[in-house]
Amino acid sequence: MFVALGNISPIALLQICLLFACFASGKFSQGWFCTSSYVKLCSYCFRTEIQYSSTSFGVRIILILATWEGGYNLQCQNLHSAGEADLRVAKVLWWYYFSKVIEFTDTIFFVLRKKSSQITFLHVYHHATMFNIWWCVLNWIPCGQSFFGPTLNSFIHVLMYSYYGLSVIPSMRKYLWWKKYLTQAQLIQFLLTIVHTLSAAVKPCGFPFGCLMFQSSYMATLVILFINFYIKTYRKAPSRTAIKETPITTEIKNGFHKDYFAAANGFLNNKKAQ
Repeated sequence: MFVALGNISPIALLQICLLFACFASGKFSQGWFCTSSYVKLCSYCFRTEIQYSSTSFGVRIILILATWEGGYNLQCQNLHSAGEADLRVAKVLWWYYFSKVIEFTDTIFFVLRKKSSQITFLHVYHHATMFNIWWCVLNWIPCGQSFFGPTLNSFIHVLMYSYYGLSVIPSMRKYLWWKKYLTQAQLIQFLLTIVHTLSAAVKPCGFPFGCLMFQSSYMATLVILFINFYIKTYRKAPSRTAIKETPITTEIKNGFHKDYFAAANGFLNNKKAQ
């Protein structure tokens, strides 16, 4: 019924291509001529338009409508009680799954732009695992409780790839002060997904318990990795003004720092006064 499901061979091939791209970023990209502003603008605009129009925005709206019309239970929803709504949700989630293929272009663009520093463990882990996980979701649990995470994630992707598209326009960069808030929104998304998933484990409705535990554990790993990224990227470093205001004295005389002589002279003057 759905393309790219049932046979895992294409999935494995894509994973190999992703890992090869990560390896190539540090080995073969030095001589490539792909860093002009025009290439970056076209590639990101193409990437943004696809993600925004055909995936993120559409998935979010259709998922909300399908779950609302199907009377989905927000706290816990099983796999077979909503009839036609379950089939609609499964069809929309296939497009969400397909968007994970498009997300591989992130890595390709990093390689073409010689941005190997951006191909971090978090980047590779997130993109490689999400595609595999959603292959499993679409094969075994393509509706029900599975709707919640993609609904949130699609909204985050609208913001993220709008930011990426605007960032290649020099005149817009001064308005992009809200990058760290995107990371905060991602963290909130993961935490809400964990809460929603565990609520179905505490008060079950027939959705597979093992899948709930796996999703909660996987989301926890993303929380840890994204917190680590947030701390490393956005923690405050000492300002240049503060560094300039702090005097650094390096004058040495006869093997002693000049402050030593100032303190000694003060001590001798006090002693003579007594």
